[in-house]
Amino acid sequence: MVYCRLGSMFLLWGNIGYLNTGILLLIPRLNGTSSRDTAFQFGSVDMIGLKYNVSLPMAAGALLVGIPYSISLVAQWMYGWPNKPGYKKYIEALKPRRIYCLTKAVLEMLKYFQYGKLYFQWKSWYKNVENHKHYEKGITFGRRSNQLDLYYSPTVGQPGSGRVPVVVFIYGGAWGSGERAMYCLLAMQTAKELSATVICPDYCTYPKGNVLCMVQDIADCLVWARENSHKFNFDKDNIVLIGHSAGAHLAALTVLFMVEGRHELFIEANKQAEITMAIRGVTGLSGVYNVMDHYEHEQMRGVEYVSTMHKAMNGVDSFPYYSPTHLLKTFSEEQLKRVPPFCLLHGTNDIIVPVASSQRFSELLTSLSIKVSLYLMPKMDHTEIVTDLMAADRHFYNTVYSCIKQEYSKFIGQFCDC
Repeated sequence: MVYCRLGSMFLLWGNIGYLNTGILLLIPRLNGTSSRDTAFQFGSVDMIGLKYNVSLPMAAGALLVGIPYSISLVAQWMYGWPNKPGYKKYIEALKPRRIYCLTKAVLEMLKYFQYGKLYFQWKSWYKNVENHKHYEKGITFGRRSNQLDLYYSPTVGQPGSGRVPVVVFIYGGAWGSGERAMYCLLAMQTAKELSATVICPDYCTYPKGNVLCMVQDIADCLVWARENSHKFNFDKDNIVLIGHSAGAHLAALTVLFMVEGRHELFIEANKQAEITMAIRGVTGLSGVYNVMDHYEHEQMRGVEYVSTMHKAMNGVDSFPYYSPTHLLKTFSEEQLKRVPPFCLLHGTNDIIVPVASSQRFSELLTSLSIKVSLYLMPKMDHTEIVTDLMAADRHFYNTVYSCIKQEYSKFIGQFCDC
């Protein structure tokens, strides 16, 4: 997700720069000077103040107004205008509060530049042919012919080694971006830390499909894992799901759909039951579990219209259908007994998905007598909880993996030296 945002930032800032240049070139026009003259003379602050008789406070004021409006308007142009009829969407887009909130949200994205080194690390590792010995790349699966990568446990091939559990990692990306290649380092480290086979599948993101399509793709991946375990020597009856952000939401939703035996998955009921029994646990990293709550958080941040979430879920009316919290409240006692245990991790500095998301989900699971462990990670934000799993020298690497390993050992019911 963070690397998709890096690309979006370059495009966004390019458009913002274009608009800001137009605003600044407009200042001398107000004083009877051509923009052509300005193009040659714009470099000097003194010339702006003296030659064009524009005071420094006036120029600064134009910048202070122009830059935020440019940032927010470009963001809305790229990602979506307010869902209002006719000209009202532009009135909503120009409201000062929305301008402020969107500008703040875009500026917060500047921090993603710190992951530039990690970006080039995974790019290099994934392209290196010598690393193919660690994993199988580009295996086709499912009804939409998506692809997955499978990473071997370091114990595979060793004398006396049996079949190992399998971890399915579902990446995030606000239901609208992401790709499996970005998480190659994470998958490799997870395979090593958990001594497990790790599968990282792609799934159709918006606008190629809605959330139901995404859940179907993840379900297809689980079907593939059950049917191909003998080829890659992993245990089809020991499956653990790990998801981050939107991926945590999709992992939880897929499991609950299968517990309920949803016909929308277009998978035989007996297969869904078998997969449900094979899933030993679900680990959610900074996940969204109540869609309406998260939409209200997006409204507070002023990003609900540029966010992909409501579009991928076919509008606000479908939020209950796609909310794990809502589904659980409709389950019978028999269905609740089939829900696997959960492990929820959340950074206390997360402003993208507030920590209350995991806290409330944990409280609900506890009230329904479903096993759950909640870990609140001090001073960790939404991105660090996943990027810091990609390399052993990252700040929170040991902190996060120690929690994951502890719960993983409980899930699969075997001793793990954590």
